[in-house]
Amino acid sequence: MNEQKIVSANAPVTHDHIQLACDHRGQGDTLLVFIHGWTCRRAYWASQMEYFSNHYRVMAADLPGHGDSDSGSRTDWRLATFARDIETCVRSVGAERVILIGHSMGGAVALETARRLGKTAIGVVLVDTFAIDYGYLPPEAVQAFDASFAQNFPAAMAYLIEQTSTPATPPALKERLIREMAASDPAWALPVWRELLAWDPRPAFEELQVPIHAINGASVPESAREHCAPFVTEVLIPGAGHFLHMESPAEFNQVLDGVLKKVC
Repeated sequence: MNEQKIVSANAPVTHDHIQLACDHRGQGDTLLVFIHGWTCRRAYWASQMEYFSNHYRVMAADLPGHGDSDSGSRTDWRLATFARDIETCVRSVGAERVILIGHSMGGAVALETARRLGKTAIGVVLVDTFAIDYGYLPPEAVQAFDASFAQNFPAAMAYLIEQTSTPATPPALKERLIREMAASDPAWALPVWRELLAWDPRPAFEELQVPIHAINGASVPESAREHCAPFVTEVLIPGAGHFLHMESPAEFNQVLDGVLKKVC
C-alpha cells in the first residue's frame, strides 16, 4: 500500500527513523500510555484519552505501519521492537511515572515496554490481551491461525472480529473494525501476527515487580486466565466483547478508573 500518512513534524522518531503519530495531553504526575492492538490505531482509545486527561497526562501513539504511522523500511517486527517504539514516546515527554495500558496485542507491548522502562513504569493494565493463550499455543493452532490470514487476509480478519464479538458489540462498531483492520497491509501485518503468535509472556511476568491488572471480557479463555492468575489481578466485565473499551466506553472508563486508583 502506498497511502501517504501525515504526522506532526515534532513527532517522536523511532531508532529506524519512523515518525510516530502520537497524541499527548492532560496534566498530573502520572502518564497513562494507551497502546492499541494488532492492525488497530490510537483513535480506538479516543474515549479514554478524553476521559482520563482531566486527571492524568495521557498518551496514545500509532505503532509503525498502523494508523497514521508509516512502516518505513522496517524489517524487525518483534514485540520487543514495538516496546522500544513506545519507550521512545515516553522518553520524548520526560515522564517519570508511567502506567502502560494495552489492548489485545497492545498488552503484550505494554509488558515488554515495562521491562524497558524499569522504575519509570509503576503498573501495567492488560485489556483483553489474552483472548489468545499466548505462550501455550500448540504448533497446530499457530499454523492454523497463520494460514488463515496468509490465504485470505480480509476474510480472516472479518472472521476474527466476529468470533471475538458478543451481543454487546454494536453492529456499527464491528463494521468499522472489519473495514479498518482488514485494510492493513499484509506486508507488515503478517510478520507482526507471526511474532505475536510466537510471543511468550512468562519472561515478562517473572521479571516485572509492578502491579499487573487485567480488564477482561468474554473472549479470554479459562486456560489463559489460569495461566495469568499467579501474576495478574483480573476484573471481568461479563458479556463484553474483545473491544470492550469501545463497546461501552463509560462503563469501561469507570472500571479502569478503579484499577488506576489501586496502582497509584
